[in-house]
Amino acid sequence: MIRTMTTAVNTMNQLQHRLDLIGNNLANTAMHGYKSTDAKFQELLYQQMNNDKADQAPRRSEDGIRIGSGSMLGSMQMNWKVGSIQVTDRQLDFALTEPKQYFNLIQPTEGGEEIIYSRKGNFYVSPMANGQNMLVNEEGLPVADSAGRPIVFSGQVSNYRILPNGLLEVSQPNGTKQTFELGVTVLEKPDLMAQLSATNFGLPEDMAGLGLEANDLLTELVGAGRSQIGMQNRALETSNVNYEKEMTDLIATQRAYQFNARSVTLADQMLGLINGIR
Repeated sequence: MIRTMTTAVNTMNQLQHRLDLIGNNLANTAMHGYKSTDAKFQELLYQQMNNDKADQAPRRSEDGIRIGSGSMLGSMQMNWKVGSIQVTDRQLDFALTEPKQYFNLIQPTEGGEEIIYSRKGNFYVSPMANGQNMLVNEEGLPVADSAGRPIVFSGQVSNYRILPNGLLEVSQPNGTKQTFELGVTVLEKPDLMAQLSATNFGLPEDMAGLGLEANDLLTELVGAGRSQIGMQNRALETSNVNYEKEMTDLIATQRAYQFNARSVTLADQMLGLINGIR
């Protein structure tokens, strides 16, 4: 009974992590640019109990019984599939239509600034003290151009539109136009990137320890490479969370949790009966 309780409790602890993961996916169903995460389970150590050789009774089961110690989360795999495109008719909404391509954002750090990456393309205009305007995301982080500098434009703006190769054209009422190259980067190995928030990613901290360089993980689309950029204006990429699958996984995980909790209860009752024998 002690083995039964240990196995069930180990599994319940891991199932709780999966419930948290599913809940996080469901909570971000409406988050533009969000990528869902799935959990993979694996067995803990098990012990094989061989049948007694003296027992010659015919058996239909295998010659050994494997008694495990429960299961654990083996890995968490991010789903990098592109979400569906939602048309918003808002001029500062941009959707990347190619997989692995991410907008470049500038995030302040203790020692300066660093470039982070996101597929969430709902941008805004932030007025500056000198009368200029800066293009930012909803968190207030500056949107970077292809050179890693903030996109700053002056005067009143009457229209924004996207041109081929990821060029942002800003038009003013007097007919003046400014063109900026939106910074776009391809994440070659997205699974190795550090997840900074629900939709933002950055380079891992221990690059040297992993034996990696930035060029191994990403490719900045500059020059001729910008012809690969796929972008749609007045639209946003929705979350790629599969609501039906998440609800099915949620029910299955809850049932597994209830089964293991029942095993603990039954083992406790049996121990009580044994202790009550006089």
